[in-house]
Amino acid sequence: MRKPGHSDPRLARTGELDVATGGVRPTRDFERRAAARGFRYVAGVDEAGRGCLFGPVHAAAVILDPARPIAGLNDSKRLSAPEREALAPRIRDRALAWAVGVASAAEIDRINILQASRLAMKRAVEALGVRADYLLVDACTVDVAIEQESIIKGDARSRSIAAASILAKTSRDARLRELDREYPGYGLASHKGYGAPEHLAALARLGPTAEHRKTFAPVRNLLQVHLFAEAGA
Repeated sequence: MRKPGHSDPRLARTGELDVATGGVRPTRDFERRAAARGFRYVAGVDEAGRGCLFGPVHAAAVILDPARPIAGLNDSKRLSAPEREALAPRIRDRALAWAVGVASAAEIDRINILQASRLAMKRAVEALGVRADYLLVDACTVDVAIEQESIIKGDARSRSIAAASILAKTSRDARLRELDREYPGYGLASHKGYGAPEHLAALARLGPTAEHRKTFAPVRNLLQVHLFAEAGA
């Protein structure tokens, strides 16, 4: 059995040209190859929010139904917010199974963002209503006893991972809109916790919240400045 985290090099160029954008659109080639090996329930897995300064990281796992194709699937980063929001309910409606997992800002600070992302992915996979027997994971591995394949830029190459990227992103965006109401003044609904100038300016003005990732440099540096200021007072 191939070890988790090792992609078949023959799949390196999998993808189809998107004439409209000049980029590569995801295909079902990875899923077809897994099915040819006897796997029935192939789940795509991806995360959202890994590079943010604020809030949780979300992950999703999706088992698509080949009999119910979904037009327009693509890497969530290549889609506009309205396109993602339109696709998310179609994915939830047409997939054989889907689930979202979350790791909190506190967990990110405790175990680091990579391990927290893997934890969120594990929670998503384990929450699936249909047990996956093979995983296609975007540039990562999941700590579960299921055969899996780590695919670089998988959200742009596999339709299952693309679907997972959309659900992870829209789920996290919805949570950030809620947190924006809890923590007004930071602009969270617009920048979603990333290090935008508006966010950095609000951090300097208002200070970090309980949901800021204290191990991330801009937040950590600001906390150190406040600590030194208090020590010198």
